[in-house]
Formats: sequence, structure tokens, C-alpha cells
Amino acid sequence: MLPKKKLLIVMTAAGVFGATAVAGASGLVSKVTGMLHKEIAVSVDGDATSLNPVYIDGKAYLPARALANELGYEISWSQGGKSLDMNRKAEEVKYMMGMGVIVDVKSTDNGQYRVELLGKGGVNWVILYVDKDTTLTGSDGAVLAAKDLKVGDRIVAEFGPAMAMSYPGQSHAHSINVIGESLVKEDVIQSVEKTDDGWQVKFGETKDGKTVTTLVLTAGKETGVLTSQGESVMFESLKAGDKVRAYYGPIMTKSLPPQSPLHYLVVQPAATSGKIDAATAQQYRELAWSKLSEDQKKHVKTKSDEAIVQVVNANDGAIIAAEGAQKKLEELRAAGAVLYSVTYNTDQDELIGPLTVVVDPAAKEIVGYFARR
Repeated sequence: MLPKKKLLIVMTAAGVFGATAVAGASGLVSKVTGMLHKEIAVSVDGDATSLNPVYIDGKAYLPARALANELGYEISWSQGGKSLDMNRKAEEVKYMMGMGVIVDVKSTDNGQYRVELLGKGGVNWVILYVDKDTTLTGSDGAVLAAKDLKVGDRIVAEFGPAMAMSYPGQSHAHSINVIGESLVKEDVIQSVEKTDDGWQVKFGETKDGKTVTTLVLTAGKETGVLTSQGESVMFESLKAGDKVRAYYGPIMTKSLPPQSPLHYLVVQPAATSGKIDAATAQQYRELAWSKLSEDQKKHVKTKSDEAIVQVVNANDGAIIAAEGAQKKLEELRAAGAVLYSVTYNTDQDELIGPLTVVVDPAAKEIVGYFARR
């Protein structure tokens, strides 16, 4: 509902005493004469308008259509009913926009669909909830059902205007337009090469002891390269052996190896094999917590014994060296060392993402942080 607006008419003394009016005739139609006072200011909610009142018989009158517009109403004239109808204008809703690829979609217990979107724009990683009020269309304008959405769909979404204070943000999807489909491949990069037209990312396999290229993905300026948490990644930082999930095609050349356009490349965390047992995880939670500064701790919302602990590789491109630890991190990367990451949610997640510290298990020290937004 629109808030009530205040109408203020400010007049000079000359305006008050200078008004005159003459009325004549009788019945349904009357002829009246008034004075237009251009020196009288009319404002709405403190904002000046171009309205000027006409004084008739000592009363101020304003043009109905112009006044209705200033007060947030629409006016219509019924010739048959000889009536003016005023209705509040529909409140304009400003939605947020997102463009990207669906990396996960699943139905929920309450009949909605939970869609995880990674992509480009102001919001690179967001969870959208699709329900009966969401408008779903295909690239040809045809109406789609929520159950038709799938991983690899490239979409343009309108959502909000409200968003949950979480990381990633969560919001209701007002509309989703599926603009294309992608094939999905999760593998390690064989090689990355810069060309005159952009970049080529190659994948391969070993046959009879020989490594051969089985797929070449061509990237242009529209290709998005990012982490699974929506942070941008430079092509220059990619290298052979990086684990990625590629969204490409579906057009493929008939050449050997086949080539296809690359839409999005999502760099996966370089985790080692094996699970972390509870005792080890708690050990690194305590170690990481003891190394955080007081300023960092005051923003943390996660309980210290509930932080997420993961095994990562020192060569993970998203790791930024801690102050004074650049040389140490370079040594660990050269050795392909195994490190531990400890992640905390903070009251700053919506703006810059969670706090993830990286610990060197040998030195028992924080050597870096995962990049925040």
C-alpha cells in the first residue's frame, strides 16, 4: 500500500486577499469564475510541484488529473457515467537481476523448487526459490514448468526485492527466462592456451600410455570463469591439473578432437582424497580460532566448534597469502602441500562472503585466506 501523501499549499498575503469569484446559472451545470494564483506554491511530501491553484469563492482548486498524478493516483473519465474515477497506482517493484547457469536444482518439501545460480552481474551466487507465482519462459517465449528446469540451463532471472541475510543470498524468483542449455563436464584441465580470439581449454585422457586431447572448449569475452562461490577467476591463473566443471555447447564441431563454445567454467576446490575425522576437524577449529584477531572474531556468527573444516591443496587459486606468509605459501604450492581450511559465517557475508582461513598443518599457522568478495 502506498503511504499517505501530504499536500501543502503556501500562499502570500496578496494571494489570500486577492482572490475573487463569480458564480452563475443553476442546475447541473454552473459557470464559475476564479483567479489563478501563480505565486502560490504547492508541494507534496515536501517536494515542489508545478501546480498552481485557482481560487473560486474563497476556496483553492487544483486540476484533477495533475493533482492525482502527484498524489500517486490514476484518474479516468467515464463519459457514460459522467464520473471521474481515481485509483492508486500500482506500486513499482524494483527487482534484482541475475544472469548465469543453474548449477543445482531440487524440489522442496513445501512444493517450491530451489535453484542455485552462478553467473555474472551484481549477484554472482544466489539461491532462488521458484513457486506458482514465478513466471517461467523459454527462449522462444513458451511457458515452462518449474520441473523443466535443470542443471546446465542458462537463465536470466528477476528476483527480490527482499533477500535473506545469508551467504549465498536467498530470494524468491519473480521470473526466470531460460535462454539456452549447456552440456556439463567435470574433469581436470589438460592445458590452457591463449589464442588470438580468446582462450582454449583442453581436456584429455590417457590411452595406451599416451595422453590425447578429447575436447577443446573455446572461450570468448562472454565466458564466465568463477569459483563455486561466485568469485571471479582470471584465465591466466588456470593451469593443467585444475579440477573444473565446464558448461559448454550444445553445439559441437565434427572435428577430432571436437570443439565447442565455453559458457561458464567453475573452478572446483582442490581437495585431497579421504575424509577428516571428528577429532582432527576439532583440532583445526581450535587452532584457527586461536589465530584469529579480535577484530575478526567480533564479526563471526558461527560457533567456534561448528566451523566447517575441509582439506585443500596449496595450489588452489582462490587462496590469498596471509600477511607475512607469501614466501611460505609459495613454498607450500611448489611442494603441492595439503592444507586445511576453516570457514566461519560472519555478519559481513552478504557483502563480502564468509571468512575462510587456511592452516598449514606442519607449522600450525594460518598461511592464507580464501578470497572474499
